[in-house]
Amino acid sequence: MAIEEPTRDRFMRFVRTVMPHKRGGNGARHDPARSREVYQSSTMGALLDGVYDGDVSVGELLEHGDFGLGTFNQLDGEMLVLNGVPYHLRADGSVRIASESDLSPFAAMTWFGATDTEEVASPMTHDEVTRLVDGRVRSANLMYAIRITGHFGEVRTRTVRKQEQPYPSLGKATEGQAETVFTDVDGTLAGYRTPDYEQGISVAGYHLHFLDDTHHHGGHCLDFRFEQGTIALGERSELHLSLPTTDQFLRSDLTPSDLGDRIREAEGG
Repeated sequence: MAIEEPTRDRFMRFVRTVMPHKRGGNGARHDPARSREVYQSSTMGALLDGVYDGDVSVGELLEHGDFGLGTFNQLDGEMLVLNGVPYHLRADGSVRIASESDLSPFAAMTWFGATDTEEVASPMTHDEVTRLVDGRVRSANLMYAIRITGHFGEVRTRTVRKQEQPYPSLGKATEGQAETVFTDVDGTLAGYRTPDYEQGISVAGYHLHFLDDTHHHGGHCLDFRFEQGTIALGERSELHLSLPTTDQFLRSDLTPSDLGDRIREAEGG
């Protein structure tokens, strides 16, 4: 299903005109302090415990970055923000531009600017790409925004389905999720490489979402084979964590003993 162009046009006008005024002046991307920041709403631990209703809107998220990922209330699909455009990747395979009023229970945003790039001219597996990135980062203790653009021989994804109350845990919600395999496709993998000590706050290691160049298909990346293109990394040294104050979050158990195993299972690791 194609994105409706009028909807995209309306949102792009919003991004180009309203958001710069909200950010002030030339925007946060020109503020050296905020360009080092990842803004995150809620925690992965809360999402794991079934906290699927947040109080942060897409419009608010865009005040904190033009690049990021997350999900939507009721766990209704995946979010991917590229160049200031928030894409809603749905379980039925469709993609639309999210509304500025849509709410999110979890998202991580930044102003993307590359601090390092690598051109890839020959095929690389998922593991080969992550080893390459691991070798190029300045420190495993910092966060890195990652944008991989080009041609993919294969990308394997899954997309979560909208949940109904009483909400199951994230592990239960992702059981039996349909997987989609894209072959010979141009597109973008985008997300973060996060330090191990952030497990539970974020997803430790690599967390990537995929969107094809037609903006018709995408999802949470499980595996891929990268044929050629560019890997861009943006080093980040500051984390702004904004916690919800909803009753569901306040009652949530954020420190289960098997937190790491549950996150890896839910993320397909």
